[in-house]
Parts: sequence; C-alpha cells; structure tokens
Amino acid sequence: MHSRGFIFYSNLLDTMPMKHLMAFALMGLLFLSPAWALEQNDSGQSFSAWLEEFKKDAITEGISPSTLEAAFADSEPLERVVELDRKQPESTMTLEQYLRNAVNPKRIKEGKEFYAENHKLLKKIGAEYGVQPSFIVALWGIETNYGRNMGGFDTIDALATLAFEGRRSEFFRTELINALKIIEAEDMAATELRGSWAGALGQCQFMPSSFLQFAVDYNKDGKRDIWDTKSDVYASIANYLKSSGWNDDHRWGQPVELPDDFDRALADIKQEKPLSEWKKLGVRDADGSPLSGKNRDASLIFAGEGDDAVPFIIYHNYKVILKWNRSRFFATAVSKLADAIEKN
Repeated sequence: MHSRGFIFYSNLLDTMPMKHLMAFALMGLLFLSPAWALEQNDSGQSFSAWLEEFKKDAITEGISPSTLEAAFADSEPLERVVELDRKQPESTMTLEQYLRNAVNPKRIKEGKEFYAENHKLLKKIGAEYGVQPSFIVALWGIETNYGRNMGGFDTIDALATLAFEGRRSEFFRTELINALKIIEAEDMAATELRGSWAGALGQCQFMPSSFLQFAVDYNKDGKRDIWDTKSDVYASIANYLKSSGWNDDHRWGQPVELPDDFDRALADIKQEKPLSEWKKLGVRDADGSPLSGKNRDASLIFAGEGDDAVPFIIYHNYKVILKWNRSRFFATAVSKLADAIEKN
C-alpha cells in the first residue's frame, strides 16, 4: 500500500476553486481548538527525550551517527504539521463535485500537452514496464498537478513530529527510519529531502518506504531523482504500478446503470464475476446501452455514499490504483483523467 489515505484531502484542496478554499479557511477559524502542546507527546515525553531514544533505535537499524547528527542538528517539532494532521476537513463532496475539481478542463488540457511533449519517453517507459502512458501522466497530474505541488516541508522534521506526537507513531517512526536510509543511499543532505506535511516525496509523492521499494534511476545518473528528473518520475510511477500487479491489457472499468431491483449486497470489491454474469443481472452501461467490454472478471462497487453513490464495474487495474491510494474518489479521478488524456 502506498499509505497516503491520510493526505487525500490535501490533494483535494489543491484542486479547489479559491472561493471553496476561503470557505474551508473560515471553517478552520470558527472551529479551531487549542493548539496541541509541542512540549510533550501523549506519553509525557519531551521532544528531546524522545529524539535521544529514537537515535539509539536508528543506530540499531543501521543508520550512521553522522547521518543522525546532520539530520537532527536543528530539529524541532513542527506545529503546522500537527495542525494539518489533526484538522483534515471532513469532505461532504459527491463524486461529481470531486471530479469537477480534480479532472477539470485545465488539467485535462495540460495532461494532453505533457503527454504529447514527452510521448517518446512515455511510450518507451510504458512498453518496458507494461503500463499505459496515459495512466502514468494521470497519476502524476492528480498527485502533484504535474510536478507543481510537491510540498515544501522538511521531511525529517515533519516525520519526526508525527512520530513523536503519538497518534500514528509506529507508522511514522518507520517512515522516518526509511527517510534516513534514503539520505544515506542517495548521498543527499537532509535539507534536500522535502515534501508534503505527511512525508510524501517528489513529483509522485512516494512515502519513504515506497521510494526505497519502487523509485527508479531511469537515466542512470546514480540518483533516483523523483523531484527534478522526469524520466525517473515516470519510471518510478510505472514501476510501482507494475510491481503492484498492473496489466496493460486491461482498462480500469466504467460507470454503469443498475436495475431498480438490483441487490446492492453484490456490490463488493472482493467479489468478482465475469462481465457476462453482470449483464444477466441487468447491469448496463451508464448511457443505458448493453454492458460492453471483454468478458473478463470484474467487481461492482459504489463510489460515494447514500443517494450520491455512483456504481462502477471495475477491473483489476482499478484495484491496483487503490493500493496507491485507498480513496475510490482518487482512483476514479486518475482513471477518468487517463481516459481524457487519451481521447482525441
């Protein structure tokens, strides 16, 4: 798993019109609770005491004392990171509203332009990894608006803050160790490691664990540079998808229309039926025409809640995108953007 469901709304805010962002800002002012005390964590430890304990553990994990000294020379918990972690807005958006923001005409237009400009490189990487180039570009576009919104937080301080705070300390403690391993493996200065408030890195927003597992030095310059080297960014995205089970002979799925008497209990991502079986159950394309596509195994799911939930027939590749980010809104946005980028 890419382990970034908790930063889903930060990506959402990047796509919002200014008037909606202003509304969220006002809500934050209205309902702001007292700031979390940075002096100690939930266990009553001070940051300095926690850090000394962490450094000892890090050395047993193979991190050198010199790396630790450089990485934590001026380290302190970041109050802004805690605020963002504790005050992620609850979304009341429908899928339609989310897609209107995430897959807007500007993003589609730019995706087509980037696809055309980098077609030779994307086609080469797509062929090598068995991933359609449109999905590489779509993930890049949804994650960081084509590399523009990578985040400016010091990764070591951000992860140390979240590991110290206590709510998900084990997860972030592991990611902090992995971030230190990146510094050593890539021969980077700690100050070069920057990203989102939750520790996601580069143009593809890999958590440190994902970086170590999937990042690729495609141009063979000795660095897995997912910040500034497009070939490394594209190949890293493709490598993640392929390693997670992507099949370039498949698409992602399609929105559908259900009969009035459809048994909604059949909508289960873990349950698969051949497309022919879904047809027999009365499932049709969203425009009311007979269900189209190869007779491969598929699941039926809903994206959204209640009356606003939208039914989809999905194939295996959609489930691979969910390994990247568990949000069905996110997976649907990536899929829709990929379709739009390919469309003439």
